[in-house]
Amino acid sequence: MLRYLLDPANAITSLGILFSGLALHAVLAGRLELAVAIGLWSMLADQLDGIVAKRTPNRGSDVAEIGKSLDGLGDVIYGAVLPAVVIMALGEGGLVATSLGIFMICAGALRLSYFSRSGLTGGYFTGVPLSYDVPLLAIFFMTRRWFPAEVFNPAIMISFFLLTWLHVSSIKVPAPGRAMYLVITAFSAVSSAILVSQAVPFN
Repeated sequence: MLRYLLDPANAITSLGILFSGLALHAVLAGRLELAVAIGLWSMLADQLDGIVAKRTPNRGSDVAEIGKSLDGLGDVIYGAVLPAVVIMALGEGGLVATSLGIFMICAGALRLSYFSRSGLTGGYFTGVPLSYDVPLLAIFFMTRRWFPAEVFNPAIMISFFLLTWLHVSSIKVPAPGRAMYLVITAFSAVSSAILVSQAVPFN
């Protein structure tokens, strides 16, 4: 089985899953900004593995099938489980946060199951991709200092409730092009650096 990880695209997918594991560990340690920073790199790996797969010559069908399954599992972890766990941690295990987290995981699993069957239609996704979740978390945490304490949690939970509905909606979202991939890469690099600086003060 391990030989499938020698494929460049599958190796990138596996690296993204590794980042997701580290991000979940950071959540358990109470380092939410650090968790989101690491999660951005999981998201970035997910964006890059498909590009590498298309440009890998003589890629066997068995390698591609393993890669597709591996990619789907990685998407569930960084795109649904990680944001849900962050939301639950913010809510300190309260009923609202826990219910929202469960809703996010279930909706994420449904969305990815639908996508694995239908894929892209005319260059468009049906429903908002899960890759929007971690960047939205990053925006919230980078601007957290400007939110009153009593506003931050309700704002982020309402936003993710709406985003989760959009994941399983019939809205059409265009697949990213080359320019958007550059924007995603730049956003991930800059945002993760900002979040790390917030999580690990350098005094």
